[in-house]
Amino acid sequence: GVCISQSVKIPREPKQGEFDKVIRRLRENPNARVVILFANEDDIRRLLHAAKKANQTGHFIWVGSDSWGSKISPVVHQEEMAEGAVTILPKRQSIKGFDRYFISRTLENNRRNIWFAEFWENNFNCKLSRHAVKKGSGLKKCTNQERIGKDSNYEQEGKVQFVIDAVYAMAHALHNMHQELCPGKVGLCAKMDPINGTHLLKHIRRLNFAGIAGNPVLFNENGDAPGRYEIYQYQIRNRTAEYKIIGHWTDQLHLNVRTMQWPGGVRQIPSSICSQPCQPGERKKIVKGIPCCWHCERCDGYQYQADTYTCKMCRFDLRPNQNHTGCVPIPIVKLEWSSPWAVIPVLIAVVGIMATVFVVVTFIRYNDTPIVKASGRELSYVLLTGIFLCYATTFLMISTPDVGICSLRRIFLGLGMSISYAALLTKTNRIYRIFEQGSMSVSAPRFISPASQLVITFTLASVQLLGVCIWFGVDPSKAIIDYEDQRTSNPTLARGVLKCDISDLSLICLLGYSMLLMVTCTVYAIKTRGVPETFNEAKPIGFTMYTTCIIWLAFIPIFFGTSQSTEKMYIQTTTLTISVSLSASVSLGLLYMPKVYVVLFHPEQNVPKRTRSLKAVVTAATMSNKFSPKAGLRPNGEAKTELCESLETQS
Repeated sequence: GVCISQSVKIPREPKQGEFDKVIRRLRENPNARVVILFANEDDIRRLLHAAKKANQTGHFIWVGSDSWGSKISPVVHQEEMAEGAVTILPKRQSIKGFDRYFISRTLENNRRNIWFAEFWENNFNCKLSRHAVKKGSGLKKCTNQERIGKDSNYEQEGKVQFVIDAVYAMAHALHNMHQELCPGKVGLCAKMDPINGTHLLKHIRRLNFAGIAGNPVLFNENGDAPGRYEIYQYQIRNRTAEYKIIGHWTDQLHLNVRTMQWPGGVRQIPSSICSQPCQPGERKKIVKGIPCCWHCERCDGYQYQADTYTCKMCRFDLRPNQNHTGCVPIPIVKLEWSSPWAVIPVLIAVVGIMATVFVVVTFIRYNDTPIVKASGRELSYVLLTGIFLCYATTFLMISTPDVGICSLRRIFLGLGMSISYAALLTKTNRIYRIFEQGSMSVSAPRFISPASQLVITFTLASVQLLGVCIWFGVDPSKAIIDYEDQRTSNPTLARGVLKCDISDLSLICLLGYSMLLMVTCTVYAIKTRGVPETFNEAKPIGFTMYTTCIIWLAFIPIFFGTSQSTEKMYIQTTTLTISVSLSASVSLGLLYMPKVYVVLFHPEQNVPKRTRSLKAVVTAATMSNKFSPKAGLRPNGEAKTELCESLETQS
């Protein structure tokens, strides 16, 4: 079908510059090149001139109605502008009888035509009245001896055939109407005076007779006669311009495409469309009022082309394919063992586990030596167990999430730290109570025996387990795919993250109890910082807690500061596992590596010292601390050993 991109009216009396405006309107859509003209030949000429001024030669393809036809006047001096124009003329035949009749007309035998005298003067370039002839005008007086076709050029007007057929059609219609309304009468009867135009039109539409050229004269339901047209194209060949018949229309189109030639001598049929076809993944936005003109809009972001005119969003777990014509599943990612984000934490954890196992083996082998006994063997093994669990947590955090792994993460992520800090808190609290009691009385505080210490430690750690059990009851663990974490503005980078259903808030709650134990332990470490001789590891525990606090203070801004990052899963997992491993490493390094060093490389220092009563040791330590914190310093940790051995004896 034909679509109209622009519809421009030419005023009846165009002002100066009016045709320039028309050309500017036509140029608004450069893809629409075909211009269909219904205008008189003067307007056609002026429009072609305006297009030539706008330097549009060869751009527009003109299609003219029969008012252009094969006329020369519209294209004079602008042949290149009109090249390729397609025009039509009604298919016609020369009526020889009319030629004989018209050529024989003279002023004497055609007096009934009041315009014939004017035609005669114009045709023969003369004047009928002597007084009308002026000197120097070049006109002469008509002699009445002039003859049409002999003394002037004559060519039959192309529409003569149709005028004759029209007259016959009116005559046949009136005749048929007269027979119907006035049968057997001559002249008009009362029913035809006046003539009913509607009734006459019905008779005209019913006509079917042979015209003057032998073609049938009839009308369709719309009152139109069958179209019979010659189709012309204005072509330039060898610098000669001419109208060439390229086809005709009689009930249907007959076109000889091979004989057609377009501007510049091009044979390929030029394209003329209002809008270029949209690319895959683009929807058509129709220009208001012009159904075949549109703008192409890209289905961007997570949209895909649902149909020609609509873009729709992909489902939450899908993303558009490369050309946005459909949706494909978003790739699922998880922290891989081979990822650099996992290699470093795993390496630290492996080294830590090996170091922890080495310390445990050493302590078991030298279980009855003074330094191992002085460190509090029972709590040491509990603390080493917690350190081991902290390192082991790294492997749970990197493993592929499922129900089992997620459940183990809930249990052990906070449990290892809770056991470690519960043991350290029990130790620092024991030292604090001993010296607090010693400043007031020489009697030993309650619950300082190894068994009591274990009960206190496991009681503190069991609170963590109780919280986890409640959490399991309220919200059973499961693995989920989070499509929001890495839902970037660029769909090609979007990923679904396979992870456990542990939110940032849940993680803080999970680690919160361990943090509470850590802070409490740090408070006791500060309170016992003045204990002389670092009785029972008071100062190493203090250094351990200070360092641990620094580690976790650094962890918090890194962990929560990356919550909006597309690398959130990797950064937070790595930060958490390294922080837990570093906390365990600090405890292992500051509390146990010095002892292992003495046990293995300086066995001469791993000897028992003389044992004094608890009263004597505490009194001496208290007085020493009171007068001079440095006065009681003795080699090989003698005072510490005395205190621990005295306490073990008492227990």
